[in-house]
Amino acid sequence: MNPRRTSGRAAADRLARADRSRTFPPLPVRTGARGLFAESWWGSAWLDALETTALDSARLARGRTYARDGHVDTINITPGRIVATVRGSRPRPYSADIRLRTLSDQEWDGLLDTIAAEPDHLTALLAKKLPRALADGETRLLPGPGDLVPRCSCPDNGRPCKHAAALCFQVARLLDADPFVLLLMRGRGERELLDELSRRNAALTAREARVHPVAATPPPLPGPGPEAREATPTAACGPAVEVAPGERAAPGTSTGHGVLARVALADRPRPPLPPPLPAPPQPGRPPALPDGDGLPFDPAALEFLAADAAARAHACVSAAGSPGPGGGRPAIHSPFPSLPPWEDAIRLTATAHPTAGLTSTTRALYRDLAAATGRTTTDVARSVAAWRQGGPEGLALLDTTWNPPAGDFDRARSALLAADLPSLRPRHNHLTDPGRGIQLRFGRDHRWYPYESEPGTEDWWPTGPADPDPVGALTALLAR
Repeated sequence: MNPRRTSGRAAADRLARADRSRTFPPLPVRTGARGLFAESWWGSAWLDALETTALDSARLARGRTYARDGHVDTINITPGRIVATVRGSRPRPYSADIRLRTLSDQEWDGLLDTIAAEPDHLTALLAKKLPRALADGETRLLPGPGDLVPRCSCPDNGRPCKHAAALCFQVARLLDADPFVLLLMRGRGERELLDELSRRNAALTAREARVHPVAATPPPLPGPGPEAREATPTAACGPAVEVAPGERAAPGTSTGHGVLARVALADRPRPPLPPPLPAPPQPGRPPALPDGDGLPFDPAALEFLAADAAARAHACVSAAGSPGPGGGRPAIHSPFPSLPPWEDAIRLTATAHPTAGLTSTTRALYRDLAAATGRTTTDVARSVAAWRQGGPEGLALLDTTWNPPAGDFDRARSALLAADLPSLRPRHNHLTDPGRGIQLRFGRDHRWYPYESEPGTEDWWPTGPADPDPVGALTALLAR
């Protein structure tokens, strides 16, 4: 077997699978008049199928409100299925989906033949319009009563519940914008359909050419003089000859039907690229994922990993700034340097739940991290507190000491005595009063990190933010 041919088929299969899955970001909140939800006739027909299936008009009204107020998150559409998470009254959203029968291969053949035979149908589809004659043809495209099968992970047994109804209302807006979404629900992607229609149109043209042969020489281009006649290639002029840029074809030769691409694009001025859009003021938040049984991942962990990736990307884009006068960008350093696995795990844990309070979620997170790294949950909690206090430097001061040079560290004791604060005993980069259980640690960033412990023990915990002034750091520590 030819490996190149096998690789080409695999690539084509991947493209086909990608073409049969479309994901739409959350639609904006619908404002203005509260009239018809769908704007096109085919979007209205979609909602008619929903309303004739619904058993409770009150649930439909609540679903309409959910859709209008933006409760439906990202929507994914594949053949026969529409899936989205819908935020209700609980913290975790529900997973709603709508099922619709796909067309058989025989039905697709008939539909594609109809489109190929009527150029107006394809023209309308490319203009994002659904021809009524095509939708009402032998192969029915729009759903009828009972064709939409709603499902939802919520405890409501309504058919549909308000979450599935909200999803249906938002899909009507997608159909308004692009009827190819309906064709994808019925089983075929847009690129796949256009390629197949191109093949059928070529075959249809070839059949018509055999039935109605055309003249061998097309008429000359309109215009006076011999130049217009020379510019018209003919089938009788012999084989096509390539023409170099800037040169004219010799009389009696042909450049084929049209102009060679290399000639048309040679030395063609290209407009400059538009300036990049400014970075948003804050990174976006990923949608909340619903709970589910048997998933190969933890939804909460995936959520905060996605939020962290968005925050890091936003910081990198913001640090890049705008291009200079010459179009180049200044060299920048990454705001997120590479960290060892333990430090990066602490960073993620500290930023996933930035509040200091322990909840059942943070306790479970600490236990999982401790088990994965061979540490205790106390080690994890202490390290998270150190990271929140000072980032990488705060974490480094937790377990390591160093000997600062003469200067700020030596002057700190005099400043504390002058402020009538307790005298602290120096050791390495620590100033400690073990009787009171207070300590200041001097960092390499020239900031003071307050710690406290139970008097008479050596169980030191980071307490409060770092301060460049030792008097301010100790005053805040004593005030606790």
